[in-house]
Amino acid sequence: ENKKEKMKYVFLIFFMNLLPQHAGKSLRRDDSNPKPFEDIKNEIAGYTDVAKAIIDLAVHGKAQNRSYERLAVFADTIGPRLSGSKNLDAAIKYMFSALQEDGLENVHLEPVKIPHWERGEEFAMMLEPRNHSIAILGLGSSVPTPPEGITAEVIVVASFDELRKRAQEAIGKIVVYNEPFISYGETVRYRSQGAVEAAKVGAVASLIRSIASFSIHSPHTGWQSYHPDVPRIPTACISVEDAEMMSRMSSRGTKIVVHLKMGAKTYPDSPSFNTVAEIVGSKYPEQV
Repeated sequence: ENKKEKMKYVFLIFFMNLLPQHAGKSLRRDDSNPKPFEDIKNEIAGYTDVAKAIIDLAVHGKAQNRSYERLAVFADTIGPRLSGSKNLDAAIKYMFSALQEDGLENVHLEPVKIPHWERGEEFAMMLEPRNHSIAILGLGSSVPTPPEGITAEVIVVASFDELRKRAQEAIGKIVVYNEPFISYGETVRYRSQGAVEAAKVGAVASLIRSIASFSIHSPHTGWQSYHPDVPRIPTACISVEDAEMMSRMSSRGTKIVVHLKMGAKTYPDSPSFNTVAEIVGSKYPEQV
């Protein structure tokens, strides 16, 4: 019970740190007798010693590495959990049971419809100036290539601005983005918008340098979005090394030709669940 009380306190502290730092109302189940934000802030500050004890337990004490070990079991057992996949179903069942076993309250599932997209078989091969297998991962919601694939010359650009300036060169080509990594939040727009911007200038596909500061021939994928008034073209992420290599080749005036084949499929939205649990406060159970 003592551990459970401490857990409630640290959860409160964590939650309050996520709230905007301005005067406002506390969150209550019935929205009655709201406390001023400053009062809540002062109340939270009183839990400093309790929070430190919990942190010390997790970092240096008996609970050391427990979170990592539990995450490892989850990741190893379930694996990738793509929206609409059987692995996601297994993950939801796993977490539903784990939350109940951990003694959280009001554990329940909420039905929801989610996108169902499958990557399928895919590969990319550089044909000119030499044969080279390009590591790719199709981006979420990408359309497939035709069954025979796409074989086209490559244009390498470092930014959307460069792509627009070279728009005439991009017609009928595969756009390779070798955008410099600034930060995930800043650079991820090349992944989310890369296919759309390439399609606007008449490209037949786009390959985006992984949104990461470092790579070991390891493409990093994610979701991307099409626009209703822009043609949908196949799109995938490639490794930092391959993007850099094609950029070097291009800067020398070398012609690059790539064969791309992607078997992606989009299905109707699948039924799934939001997994919800609470830690209800003992002193202020009406507050969320």
